[in-house]
This record gives sequence, C-alpha cells and structure tokens, in this order.
Amino acid sequence: MPVDDILLEAEGKMLKSEEAVVHEFAGVRTSKASASLVENLMIEAYEGSSMRLLELASISTPELRTIMIQPWDASTVQAIDKGIQAANLGLNPSVDGKIIRINLPDLTKERREELVKVIRKMAEDGRVSVRHVRREAIDVMKTEKKKSDITEDDLTGGEKEVQKLTDTYIKKIDGHLSSKEEEILKV
Repeated sequence: MPVDDILLEAEGKMLKSEEAVVHEFAGVRTSKASASLVENLMIEAYEGSSMRLLELASISTPELRTIMIQPWDASTVQAIDKGIQAANLGLNPSVDGKIIRINLPDLTKERREELVKVIRKMAEDGRVSVRHVRREAIDVMKTEKKKSDITEDDLTGGEKEVQKLTDTYIKKIDGHLSSKEEEILKV
C-alpha cells in the first residue's frame, strides 16, 4: 500500500474522530436549548423495545430555553416523559396533552464547571483517538517497509506527514473545546 493511501486513510479516520467530538459536544447543555440534548435518549416504548427519542417524535426548540417534543404516536407520551426523567439530565419535562415541553433552568456556576470537566474529558478522548490513528498508520508503514513495498525515505517522510496530520487534528479538537468552554461559561 503506497504511503499516500495510508495517509489518506489516516486523515479520514482523524476527521471522523474530530466529528465525533463535535457531535458529543452538541449533546452537552449550554444556556440555550438544543434538540441534541435529548434526541439520542433511549425510550422504552411499545412493550419493552427501546428506541431513540429521535425515532419516536419530532424535536424542536421554539424558544431559547425550551425544547418541544411532539410524539408521532400519542400513546408514547408517557413513555417519553418517563424516559427523559430516568436519564438524569436534570431536565423536568411537562406533558401538555400530546406535546412534551422541557424548560431549561439557568445553569449554576458549579454545574457550568462540571460541564467544562465533562467536555474536557470528551476532547481528551478525541485526542487519544487521533493519536491511535497515528500509531496505526505508522505501524502500517513499517509493515510495508518490511515487505519492501516502500523505501526508508518513504517511511521517514510518511511518519512526518502523519505527525503533521495528528498535530492539525488535535489543534482542531482544542479549538472546538475552547469555543464550547466559552459557550458554557458565558452567563
């Protein structure tokens, strides 16, 4: 396998790691309402089968601090209400006929600091994932070198390139982290 192919594959995996971190960040609550806070909650509906909330209802944010959930099947309203409460997100849904509303309270200083710790852990997991991709790519290059499919120069150049990719993606994750921290700490 040529070094360019190894680098392309590594970059694709690093991009996926970055995207995963960004997606996880979206699920962390800030002072404004977001459907991503609840869309992946598992709800036990229809005799014991669990489904993601996203599959059971439309989720919208009509106001800055309100999430509105409209189940497609009215018989699932109570199950959704129970599932949101069981998720321990600190959210109190209120059932209004066939609609569930969640009003987000202001975050306390302590809760904001806890959330910053949570996103820092998510970012670190993303950085570890990027480093893991780097290690895999270098291992593949070394294997190709042993099989004499690439030269020593290709190996050295490839290692430098994969390190540049690693640095780039770690810097991107750190950028996402600092903007999310700012968003959480903003009162």
